[in-house]
Amino acid sequence: MDRTTEGWISGFLGVVIFSGSLPATRIAVLDIDPLFLTLARATIAGLLGMALLVGLRQTWPRRSDLLPLAIVSLGVVVGFPLLTALALQHISAAQSISFVGLLPLATAIFGILRGGERPRPAFWVFSGLGGCFVAGFALLHADATASVGNLLMLAAIVLCGLGYAEGAKLSRTLGGWQVISWALVFSLPLTAGLMLLNLPASWSGIGLPAWLSLAYVSLFSMLIGFVFWYRGLALGGIAGVSQLQLLQPFFGLLLAAMLLHETVGWGMVAVNVAVIACVAGAKHFAKSEAAGVRSGDVRA
Repeated sequence: MDRTTEGWISGFLGVVIFSGSLPATRIAVLDIDPLFLTLARATIAGLLGMALLVGLRQTWPRRSDLLPLAIVSLGVVVGFPLLTALALQHISAAQSISFVGLLPLATAIFGILRGGERPRPAFWVFSGLGGCFVAGFALLHADATASVGNLLMLAAIVLCGLGYAEGAKLSRTLGGWQVISWALVFSLPLTAGLMLLNLPASWSGIGLPAWLSLAYVSLFSMLIGFVFWYRGLALGGIAGVSQLQLLQPFFGLLLAAMLLHETVGWGMVAVNVAVIACVAGAKHFAKSEAAGVRSGDVRA
């Protein structure tokens, strides 16, 4: 199996794992404060990441890696989990998943900016159309409260796309699972300290579904999913493999309907299909790999 195919398979596994993140977060915030949820999931994953790094005797990152790792931490360890948890207090998991249709585009754009690619003008046309579909749907179905959730989801998508692209670029030299592990470990003093300061006043109101959801987002969404995802982006190319996230809204909507019994209307499905078409068109006019990167440059 060539490295590009391996990258696409790894990326697909990451998408499948991530698809459960928003439904699980929606279940968790019904009983758990969003800030505590964000800090707890990052702390748990950080402790697991530290155990992996120590147990497998990984070398300390270079000084030049520290700023990219900080960006990864800001985007995917703190930013995306916190903003989505806050958003899911105002909108349903199914509504939030509509915004995930923009994540492949955000990741590809940041990958292009960081990798020096120059897509054709048609790329930006499809990009703009996809953004208009999502923004139009959000405005048509939003009240004053939902508007807050929509804005939080848009901010989360931007930060997550940046964190994905920066992490994928760093994975080529540092290694896929090492990137997310180091990002979690570097965030650990902050996340663990703040978690202890924001402990719930009472644990009795937190039901088993919320605890299971916390376990899922801590182990799978914050760590295991990234092991596959960053490796996939590094091996297969950021702009190309990021398009696998097109499948995530469908998986996520299915889980929202099955686990949360949320209504998934035809309008929401149509928006997801339209966004998928636009991002697929954008991908057609973008380079499949960051400029100057060879598959042989990627660490295992």
